[in-house]
Amino acid sequence: MEQIILKDVYKQYKVAKKKKGLIGAFSNLFHSEKILVNAVNGISFTINQGEIVGYIGPNGAGKSTTIKMMSGILHPTSGEILINGISPQNDRKKVVKNLGVVFGQRSQLYWDLRLGESFELLKRIYRVNEKQYKDYLSEMREIMDLNKFIDIPVRQLSLGQRMRGELVAAMIHSPSILFLDEPTIGLDIDAKRAIRKFILEINKRKGVTVILTTHDLEDVSELCKRLIVINHGNVVEDGPIDEIISKMAEHRMMVLELASPITCLKTNKAKLVKVEGNKIWCKFDHHKITASELISELAKELSIIDLSVKEPDIEDAISQIYHAK
Repeated sequence: MEQIILKDVYKQYKVAKKKKGLIGAFSNLFHSEKILVNAVNGISFTINQGEIVGYIGPNGAGKSTTIKMMSGILHPTSGEILINGISPQNDRKKVVKNLGVVFGQRSQLYWDLRLGESFELLKRIYRVNEKQYKDYLSEMREIMDLNKFIDIPVRQLSLGQRMRGELVAAMIHSPSILFLDEPTIGLDIDAKRAIRKFILEINKRKGVTVILTTHDLEDVSELCKRLIVINHGNVVEDGPIDEIISKMAEHRMMVLELASPITCLKTNKAKLVKVEGNKIWCKFDHHKITASELISELAKELSIIDLSVKEPDIEDAISQIYHAK
């Protein structure tokens, strides 16, 4: 079931075109020329119920703008957005009832209240019934280890504790969609693990659809089966994470242990990149030659004792995508 639909969505901003030099700076005080900039440039995609999708790209690519349009905070300049069949621009109240949103740099918790009191207040705002609330909080105490800090005022929480609280707060009203914008930014390893566990649990137990924007590639590799990659306001890749890595990371690394050391390769099918005693590292383009074909080729000139093939790294693959356009 298609839960989120974007069709040819644009978002334009007017920005001042600043003139150079002292005269230009003086002129800008009285008359500034405006130019149109596309933050989002004709984006189209669909996300099905229950997916965990990584929505990634470099700074300024249009990720946060897209999330804000999908949640109704911003309106698109043109195009169509449907969340559960409803436009967030035409009926935002109805849409947000089924949305949970966590922005890494903004809080929905109440600074001077204890964390548990913040949850109680949100329960009343969303009109969540008492049994549903108690069952959910009991579940979250276990998953997010809330007992250690639920009675501490929000202002005294560590960043990791606060982000756990933010995630629990975002799901109090049982939304079917969760938007996460940089949820693990600045967190230590233990806090990141807790948040990833939370995301996987709510997806598994409740079928919550999760759209994750992040610069943390561990988040992407551990949580997402599908990636949508955006750059300069355009979708440049959309598909299974393994396919994108295979497509964009052309080179594989073969590590061989030899009976005797060498300093060069005779074959032009691979490039020697590192030598340590009897061990060598060869880089090859898997689109031009398979690993088994290369092994056969190398066996003609080398006495091979052992070997392994290193799969491409997600960071290398995504780096290539970012610089593709």
